[in-house]
Amino acid sequence: MSKAKRRPSPELPDTDNPAWTAEDFARAKPAAEVLSAGLMRKVRGPQKAQTKERITIRLSRDVLEHFRAAGPGWQGRIDKALRKASERKPRLTHA
Repeated sequence: MSKAKRRPSPELPDTDNPAWTAEDFARAKPAAEVLSAGLMRKVRGPQKAQTKERITIRLSRDVLEHFRAAGPGWQGRIDKALRKASERKPRLTHA
């Protein structure tokens, strides 16, 4: 039988993570100064020009599941499929 995880008592001090003092805050340095570049998360800069437009579109559930099943980037794959379809068919017009 497995042991249940023990939860620490909220009344007891947390010796693994003591509260910071004013001296601790005074000594603190920004993460960029103490972590290697590989550990820092890269932040994307501002877009020079907006290349895509946010819209709302209703898709069939099976179509959406197909694109989502391949993992992250599914919205880009839908964009690519729609672009490919729009390039090979003549532009549709309403009468």
